[in-house]
Amino acid sequence: MSAEQVAVVVVTFNRADLLERMLAGLGGLDRAPDAVFVVNNASTDHTREVLERSTLPGLVAIHTTENLGGAGGFHLGLKTAYDKGFDVMWLMDDDVVPAPDCLTRLLEADGSCLIAVREDLTGALVEKSAVRFDLRNPLAIRPKTASIDSTWATRADMPATVEVENVAFEGFLVRREVVERIGLPDPSYFIFYDDVDFAIRARRAGFPIRAVRDAVLVRQLSFDQQHDLAGWKGYYMYRNLFVVHFRYGENVLVRLKPWLVALVVVLLSPLRGGRAEARNVTRALRDARRMRALPPASPR
Repeated sequence: MSAEQVAVVVVTFNRADLLERMLAGLGGLDRAPDAVFVVNNASTDHTREVLERSTLPGLVAIHTTENLGGAGGFHLGLKTAYDKGFDVMWLMDDDVVPAPDCLTRLLEADGSCLIAVREDLTGALVEKSAVRFDLRNPLAIRPKTASIDSTWATRADMPATVEVENVAFEGFLVRREVVERIGLPDPSYFIFYDDVDFAIRARRAGFPIRAVRDAVLVRQLSFDQQHDLAGWKGYYMYRNLFVVHFRYGENVLVRLKPWLVALVVVLLSPLRGGRAEARNVTRALRDARRMRALPPASPR
């Protein structure tokens, strides 16, 4: 077993029953983590009761007074684990359950940035991490041009490790040296793309990210990222996608792409989300321009 000190960082909001299952999965690991920090994002359901009655060793609940979003929650949780001196931080959402040997398989693999591979409840491969995230081609409508589950039909078809270009904070393992070099997740994203931003910074600092085939997470919910682009989540999806292009676009045409996307959305809004989507995308473009500065390359 690895002698490294491992902390799990979990962020949860109003999904107490899923959280309880996930904590049970952590309790069944054959290599137990040394601490589990759960950031309870001001949940209004029975999350606090689930955490209070949990017997999971090393569990520390961090109850916030406001909803920091996933980005703010992972910023707080990772900073807490880092400040307490842990060597390895394993980031986890509340809707996944690790296989008993998941952490063992990750710690056996080489690298400072590793991800577990997600399957659904039927055993189907649902790992969406990109094997190609294109910030060079301005004609790429979506920067993610290929994912693990679009490249391999099953997990068994994958090589033992696969290099990926972005991650989800569901089973992402990061070693201390990465945080020392690039800092923490950017809390200003609130939700969506904070994990992509962190992955880009890690790769550009010289840390490749590898998916470990035999480290398995079981996702409890179906994958449905088709959020209402005219609703409140649509604003964050547009804004944060634009921020990634402004910050990390590899040429001027890519960095100009948010303007084109916004124009097309406004022109098509009578056929799509109407005035609400048009308002979302114009506000997103304005606010994304204010977020162009990179976050501090320091965990402090």
